[in-house]
Amino acid sequence: MPAALAYRFNDPALRERALSHRSTGAANNERLEFFGDALVNMFVAEMLFEQYPKSDEGELTRLRSHLVSEPALAELARELELGDQLRLGSGELKSGGFRRDSILADAFEALIAAIYLDAGWETCRDIVRRLFAQGVATAGANTGKDPKTRLQELLQGRALPLPGYTLLAATGADHAKTFEVECEISAMDIRTTGCGPSRRAAEQAAATAALAQIEAKSSDGS
Repeated sequence: MPAALAYRFNDPALRERALSHRSTGAANNERLEFFGDALVNMFVAEMLFEQYPKSDEGELTRLRSHLVSEPALAELARELELGDQLRLGSGELKSGGFRRDSILADAFEALIAAIYLDAGWETCRDIVRRLFAQGVATAGANTGKDPKTRLQELLQGRALPLPGYTLLAATGADHAKTFEVECEISAMDIRTTGCGPSRRAAEQAAATAALAQIEAKSSDGS
């Protein structure tokens, strides 16, 4: 495993199961993903409870939702290079499943559950706290809702489908990549792009541009 995880499994079969997508057959990571989801949510909630003693339940819930969202977990999975280690069926492999947020996020959660089963509560807790330390420390820097959340809520309020985000490019050296993402809102005929040092940052930039276009359309009465 990459140095960023710094954990070696006593039972390698657990690691293999955690990184096996359902497209590979019955011995997949879905049950581990279910368990890992609960573990990640609980440990992150504990960290936020400690870090932000003045935040109310609603704010803590919002911060946790952001930190354990599918894009956020997928970004952590990329940092751990899990995409290169996934076991995928031929169809998912051909369609680039190793890059898909949903598959990466599920694998991350499954891996956390596998560590818990392999080494117990304290080791798993320590690893999760280390992986989320920076995110938790900076989560409260902007108490306002992020652009993706605001865009989603705006579209939901208008009973419109949620936006789609597509990775257009990832350029540069591994330690200094620049990501370009497109945000598409087909119901409003809106396409925007955003760039950033991570896919998540690029998505936020694209969402910001989409919000600006919606505001402009509203101002024009369209």
